[in-house]
Amino acid sequence: MRIVLLGPPGAGKGTQAKILSKDFNIPHISTGDIFRTNIKMQTPLGELAKRYIDAGKLVPDNVTLDIVHDRLRQEDCAVGFIMDGFPRTIIQAKMFDEMLKELNAKVDIVINITASDNLLVKRLSGRRMCQCGKTYHLINNPPKREGICDVCNSPLYIRDDDKEETVKERLVTYHKQTCPLIDYYTEGKLIQNFDGEKTIEETTREILDVLKSRA
Repeated sequence: MRIVLLGPPGAGKGTQAKILSKDFNIPHISTGDIFRTNIKMQTPLGELAKRYIDAGKLVPDNVTLDIVHDRLRQEDCAVGFIMDGFPRTIIQAKMFDEMLKELNAKVDIVINITASDNLLVKRLSGRRMCQCGKTYHLINNPPKREGICDVCNSPLYIRDDDKEETVKERLVTYHKQTCPLIDYYTEGKLIQNFDGEKTIEETTREILDVLKSRA
């Protein structure tokens, strides 16, 4: 099954993608994770992507498309994938469709997770990270000691793209450039909408019910 996940930043796409990836045994492809890995390694791609991400902007199409095309040609994508963070514009979606045609494949379903802007700002600006990979949230999942990781005792930090002013800019970008994809995939009769303000478990159950009915 080839799945595209849509939704604003902070709606829970990454969380649901990891669950679905394990359940269906298909890879979770996150362009955001790929960019962040390159940023951490200070590669040329990482340096380029960082300038856009830190400003709450989208990484240019040609850069993103090259990454996605390379990933989809890998063996583990042969039977399906969960695409998280791509496509983000109509242009990218049309290029993605052409890319899949070359691979004799197509998108089977688009999962659109929704949530209000106010909730998303609270979710993302409250997120804290540790260098060991552990993630916290000041309200929903705080560390035992303020500002310190429970696992490795390192100081926590806030990602540049999780700062409140950047989150708001990311949402503006989402509404302007990515929301039109909802109409694009609705016309193709591919989209299914889910309420991202429910609990993770509720949203997962609803998504699984739909996917398993199509399997």
